[in-house]
Amino acid sequence: MGGENVSFPNTFVLLGFSENPGLQIPLFAVVLIFHILTIVGNSSIILLSMVEPRLHTPMYFFLGNLSLLDLCITCTIVPQLLANLWGPEKTISSWGCITQLYLFTWTGYTECVLLAVMAYDRYVAICHPLRYSLIMHHWACVWLVAVSWASGLTNSLIQSTLTLQLPLCGHHTLDHFFCELPALIKLACSDTTANDLSFIFGTIPFGVMAPILVLISYTLIARAVLKLPSVEGRHKAFSTCSSHLVVVTMYFGPGTCMYIQPPSSSTNAKFLSLFYCVITPLLNPLIYTLRNKDVKAAWKRILQPQRGRNICEAR
Repeated sequence: MGGENVSFPNTFVLLGFSENPGLQIPLFAVVLIFHILTIVGNSSIILLSMVEPRLHTPMYFFLGNLSLLDLCITCTIVPQLLANLWGPEKTISSWGCITQLYLFTWTGYTECVLLAVMAYDRYVAICHPLRYSLIMHHWACVWLVAVSWASGLTNSLIQSTLTLQLPLCGHHTLDHFFCELPALIKLACSDTTANDLSFIFGTIPFGVMAPILVLISYTLIARAVLKLPSVEGRHKAFSTCSSHLVVVTMYFGPGTCMYIQPPSSSTNAKFLSLFYCVITPLLNPLIYTLRNKDVKAAWKRILQPQRGRNICEAR
């Protein structure tokens, strides 16, 4: 060990999907289209939640933060993925790798907490409607979002820094398409038991407790909704929560398979990672807006004046 190179490499090789060379160009086209749509969709939600007064509610405040997290995730991972899919070189600089590691871990942990906060918001809105404005007042929402971001950042700093302290002994080939904690831990040439345990215990509050809180919230919501005498009222309540339930399932489902029960095949692991890095950030704004009357009405109010001006100019 004494004569081996234990310095952090200047570049990392990302194997990505190189085991399927015929898949790389079609995958590049699909990922590029998804990336553009993700940026447009999530940016639109952030813009609407800021400029439309009728969307200045706790639900859309949390949704705007969720869109910001999705933008951070996709803009951290996808540009490097596109470059590696298109070009012959499959490398990333050490600083690029470190940036991906910290930012992806931060946003991933933060989104877990934020989804639990959004479930609590729906619980208060349906189970305690008369006290909703008192409980979910402006500063309570700000503090809940601040705790989400701060807890994700704290865990990211701890887990990522511990991982970067591991000696790599000259190894710099990652069997992945981005720099992720488990992939970097596998490169270490020393005992990683402490890092593995730290990663597991650090992930429990986010990957286990957060879904449990979501499950408890929706169990209480279901009990309250089933007691409503009106069929229309039950349908409206379930419709309000269904979008968030779909998003939660899409996020925690692949994440649970990745981190709590890792896939036996590295290819399967990469496609699971591709799902929550590329597909989930695209689907989140679509799920929340396709059936959302408030968002549709907000778009109409913004676009109609512009349409009227265009008609007048044409005349």
